[in-house]
Amino acid sequence: MRTTEYEKLDGLSLAKLAHAGQVGPAELMDCAISLAEDRGQAINALCNQDYDLGRKLAAEAELKGTFGALPFLLKDSGLASTQLASGVGSRVFAGLKAKVDSTLNTRFVADGFLSFARTTVPEFCMAPTTEAVQNGGPTLNPWDRARSSGGSSGGAAAAVALGIVPIAHGSDGGGSIRIPASCCGVFGLKPSRGLVPHGPARGEGWGGLAVDGVLSRTVRDTAAALDGIAGMELGQPYAAPARPKSYLEYIEGKFDRPLRIAKWTQAWNDIDVAPECLEAVAAAERHLTALGHEVTSAPLPPLKYDAFVDAIIDVMATSVTMTVNAYIRQVGAKDLPSLLEPAILDAYRLGEAMHAETYALAINRFHSVARLMETYLVDYDLVLTPTLTKPPVKLGEISMDDDFRSFRKKAGRYTTFLAVINASGQPAASVPLHWSQSNLPIGIQLVGRFGAEATLLRLSAQLEGVAPWRDRRPPAFEKAG
Repeated sequence: MRTTEYEKLDGLSLAKLAHAGQVGPAELMDCAISLAEDRGQAINALCNQDYDLGRKLAAEAELKGTFGALPFLLKDSGLASTQLASGVGSRVFAGLKAKVDSTLNTRFVADGFLSFARTTVPEFCMAPTTEAVQNGGPTLNPWDRARSSGGSSGGAAAAVALGIVPIAHGSDGGGSIRIPASCCGVFGLKPSRGLVPHGPARGEGWGGLAVDGVLSRTVRDTAAALDGIAGMELGQPYAAPARPKSYLEYIEGKFDRPLRIAKWTQAWNDIDVAPECLEAVAAAERHLTALGHEVTSAPLPPLKYDAFVDAIIDVMATSVTMTVNAYIRQVGAKDLPSLLEPAILDAYRLGEAMHAETYALAINRFHSVARLMETYLVDYDLVLTPTLTKPPVKLGEISMDDDFRSFRKKAGRYTTFLAVINASGQPAASVPLHWSQSNLPIGIQLVGRFGAEATLLRLSAQLEGVAPWRDRRPPAFEKAG
């Protein structure tokens, strides 16, 4: 198989060829590695590459699961893999290898995914851009290399946009799947809290904000991947919501009635929303209305946004301190000022000085957001919002060279519609329906009730049918190819 053929097909199409014996795992892996060495290197999307491992896995692969033996990329988020090192974008953890595979990685393997590299992230996955010092430079947006690919799954979204793999692992604690999906013009779903496992080493991330999932070029690939990874594991702290027998089968059906969708075009605190982002929402409304659904302009839920951002800052800072100190207890003292970027070093110090009451109040605020949003959605099936408040930011615009509070407050003005849904635990998707006049992808966000991934995926598939995006290629696609 040639790379020109490989890069045009989604994961299910490649898996179908593999299961039919028309292409072998080694051919697929050779295509992925060739594109990784070319396009991935050009935009700095990959880290901890082990191409020899990829070739070995492909040579020994037996077709299994839905995806057979499909090349895959794990995010450098610390998701435990005994085969691929992870540094979480930090010089402190560079080259760290796990002794036990995570439950999620085991499920990826069982479904036919062959991981041969990690994708780049900002330090500790705490930024809406991907510009970690550990990566040797920023991860570039394939649509405009002067701009960010988003974060924290920035390398994953860029790799999918450039055709290196059709599906990649991502995680989302404050928009980290949806931000880069919007910036890079791919599809990204944040699952409901508890649907995808965190174990066995931990039960949650960032006080319940963080969840894992995938980014893909087609909705059906995400649906099929979710079929393989969703479901409770023993002892997890959150119950997994009910789900259909198959998300992939469900998206092919039709709704038995029009959906009622609330539309948000204003942000809390009167934060500016760029015209391009409002144009994306307007385009989505036209498509949804043409599909027979009802879109209604609706007021924002009464959220105290500044206090909510402060709660996120407190929980993130505590997480930094806990993570770094746990590592230091294992390996000994580290010269943290020389190894942590300024914002993260400040977060570490904030966490060390934080009172237990402050952390507990932050968790309570998250819980109040969950009640607020679920109550709000009693009157609607979904919410439609811009994914971001402006187009992909320029490199360096949201920088770790700042104190942590200022850094995160700036991030909160860019990702205003996103972290709220991490606190609520509801599912949300960034759908690549719109491109600006300067040819930048601008995503729209769809938010569902808790456990309503099936509804989100079916509606996203309907939108993909009337406004397909999978064949849109960034300029860097051709130049890097």
